[in-house]
Amino acid sequence: MTSLPSLLGDLDPTSDRAVFRQIADQLREAIDRGRFKEGEKLPSEAELVEHYGVSRMTVRNSFSILQGEGLVHAEHGKGVFVRPRPPVRQLASDRFARRHREQGKSAFIVEADAAGSHPQVDSLEVKEEKASQDISTRLGSVRRVLARRRRYLLDGKPVEFATSYLPLDIARGTQIAEPNPGPGGIYARLEELGHHLDHFEEEIRARMPSPTEVKTLRLASGVPVIHLIRTAYDTAGRAVEVCDTVMAADAYVLSYQLPAT
Repeated sequence: MTSLPSLLGDLDPTSDRAVFRQIADQLREAIDRGRFKEGEKLPSEAELVEHYGVSRMTVRNSFSILQGEGLVHAEHGKGVFVRPRPPVRQLASDRFARRHREQGKSAFIVEADAAGSHPQVDSLEVKEEKASQDISTRLGSVRRVLARRRRYLLDGKPVEFATSYLPLDIARGTQIAEPNPGPGGIYARLEELGHHLDHFEEEIRARMPSPTEVKTLRLASGVPVIHLIRTAYDTAGRAVEVCDTVMAADAYVLSYQLPAT
């Protein structure tokens, strides 16, 4: 390993920033600059104690900050390692374009193809249920819906899970209610049923995940999620689907084109 003085700087005794935070700052910068590669072990507690002249608890507090940010992970008895970052995938603005449905591709397959990744869907559940107040309002005061829940994986790694809610008068007894809705996904089936899609509205926010979301998406400590709620409207102005999606924030970049006029 390259000597620590060349990888890490010195502490600033005149700074009002806590020592453990200064150490975390220097380790973070070293990771960002590639001085410590993905999967590489960071200097040990003993090495950092000697380099900085601080206590083990101070070093451990520094590691805790980096773990909370999702930059590193600890392996018992082995040390602290730089966490591999999943490849970033663009969530493009044209993923729901009709041309993709006509080619038999769902939006997720479009994204996977663009990333050169292998898409999978698991944890699939399709059932009729009572609509929550929020979903009912978004769908025009419907009382019951068909809910389609699924988890999406790329190259075997969970990246998002979503639930689509559709009015029963549209979805009941159709292929939409089947586990496999067929080529092009549920949007292709909606258009075959006469509900030609006109536009989508999306609400996006970032937040920290719930314990269930951490488990479902296998998130590292400190990794937030993107919570996206999309409503699909047909050409008659009717809301025909609401999709509630939670995505691992370190796996996606939102990419949009905005008109100048």
